[in-house]
Amino acid sequence: MDRIAILIPCYNEAKTIKKVVEDFKRELPDAVIFVYDNNSTDGTDNIALNAGAVVRYEYQQGKGNVIRRMFQEIDAQCYVMVDGDDTYPAKHVKEMVDKVLTRKVDMVVGDRLSSTYYEENKRPFHNLGNSVVRKSINMLFHNDIKDIMTGYRAFSYRFVKTFPVLSKGFEIETEMTIHAIDKNLFVENVVIDYQDRPEGSESKLNTYSDGFKVLHTIGRLFRTYRPMSYFGLLSIILVLLGVGFFVPVAIGFAKTGMVERFPTLIVCCFVILAAVQSFFAGLVLKTIYQKNRQDFEMELYRAMEQEKELIA
Repeated sequence: MDRIAILIPCYNEAKTIKKVVEDFKRELPDAVIFVYDNNSTDGTDNIALNAGAVVRYEYQQGKGNVIRRMFQEIDAQCYVMVDGDDTYPAKHVKEMVDKVLTRKVDMVVGDRLSSTYYEENKRPFHNLGNSVVRKSINMLFHNDIKDIMTGYRAFSYRFVKTFPVLSKGFEIETEMTIHAIDKNLFVENVVIDYQDRPEGSESKLNTYSDGFKVLHTIGRLFRTYRPMSYFGLLSIILVLLGVGFFVPVAIGFAKTGMVERFPTLIVCCFVILAAVQSFFAGLVLKTIYQKNRQDFEMELYRAMEQEKELIA
């Protein structure tokens, strides 16, 4: 079992990967640096190998797939995840590692948004997207994590071995954040400097398509982790619609003693029934969710026992 593992997912980062590996080796000479190549065509893997990294491969395209493979294959007391594009300075890594190893933090978030991100990043829609995602998650899940989509994080062993990776692409960071919030794991922020990609290095993130995937992930996880809120809100909307359509029918009946809009009345009844179904679906799923929370606590216990065995 390694004490510190640096995890670098890469796809065509030949221009920057050598510097990233060397910078982290200088800051943490005892750490093992793993570069997982995700079908690069520019020789990223050979450059990383020559720089002193352990190079492995993930052939399913997508950052989420790479992270899944990393978390499955590597055992360490502390994991540091960082992108291979040289946008995250290595000088902050010691502070992040110390929080995991000394303070027993489960996830350390490298907070770009509180420092230089908005000045360095030249893509205005990326800036807007980060703000929207952060505010949405903090509102829906009642938290105050400063940077939801940062690619610079440190993790404990128990986080890595109990985190179910479902996302395939860049929405993986959003999934990590919501998982940590929901499971009441110990999360801390470290403000980091951010520097834009060097000239000639291109971002693999598509502002629009990946942005919609992130928003879809937020909605999916809100439904999964907050079923009563999700289906309760849906139930309220349906009730309001049903009542709204029923009012004219009721007024007409009060005036004439006859139901002049009988089809509308039938629709109102079905909408109210759907609202009742939605409410009870939320209750049932909340019970299932609470049982899953109990099972997760036992998984955490088993992960901690396994870590002790590996260290010994």
